[in-house]
Amino acid sequence: MKEIKQEEIIQAVKELCIQANYELPEDVQQALRYACQEEDSMLGKQTLSILEDNAMIAKTSRMPICQDTGMACLFVEIGQDVHIQGSLQEALQEGVRQGYQEGYLRKSIVDDPVFERRNTQDNTPAYIHYDIVEGNQLKIIVAPKGFGSENMSQVKMLKPSDGVEGIKDFVLKVVEEAGPNACPPMVIGVGIGGTFDYVTYLAKKAMLRKIGTHHLDKRYQQLEEELLEKINQTGIGPAGYGGKTTALSLLKLIQHILQECRWLYLFVAMWLDIRRLSYNETYDNTFDIRTSTRTESG
Repeated sequence: MKEIKQEEIIQAVKELCIQANYELPEDVQQALRYACQEEDSMLGKQTLSILEDNAMIAKTSRMPICQDTGMACLFVEIGQDVHIQGSLQEALQEGVRQGYQEGYLRKSIVDDPVFERRNTQDNTPAYIHYDIVEGNQLKIIVAPKGFGSENMSQVKMLKPSDGVEGIKDFVLKVVEEAGPNACPPMVIGVGIGGTFDYVTYLAKKAMLRKIGTHHLDKRYQQLEEELLEKINQTGIGPAGYGGKTTALSLLKLIQHILQECRWLYLFVAMWLDIRRLSYNETYDNTFDIRTSTRTESG
């Protein structure tokens, strides 16, 4: 049984929150550079170049990539052979609290969604999803989610008879309705199957895959490629100024994580992300918690 101290988790999550808001991951930077080279629209190309410059300034000056530093979404995998000394839930929330305060990140969470709507002043509570897995490691992913793009995300229950065409129509409809409001170029996560609540989790989790990966099933890979092409043909372009880069990359654009579903329905969810979720991963191997990052704005 591996023992992990609460203080180690707090420190790791704090660092992840700051890093995720200050630095774009390398796969996103590469996708931006490639999009800038390939974009035909001069205004679109200029916009992509500004985004590249902004990311570099944020990294070197140690300041947020975007003023919307998001709700902290945490994906936690805890091994069956791990024991936390203290409360894991409290450690995760305290790490977010310290990260947003010490990193001078905008606090946007309110304690009551309808009536008082008082700002909690520390960006907690964070959204936390837990998975129990085999082994003796703790893995934490911190993914700040901005709400410009969150507001444009959708979920829909299709009839199984709607099939692939129904999925295509829904994806294109969501992108076209979002237009410039989701701050393109976007990365889009798509969840398929499961239940009403679970399919939205799948869409979020899909965003954790790196640009450059494909669905293992060739049929879904072809669907990703077809949808990317159609989305970029909408002409929305970078920041909505026109062009062929409405979505950053085929390789990260559509991510499908499939879940078995009942034959009576077919749930589909779309999660729009602005230029990419910057997330941080924390692995614990022998009490060392190593971090690697990524974040999302808007």
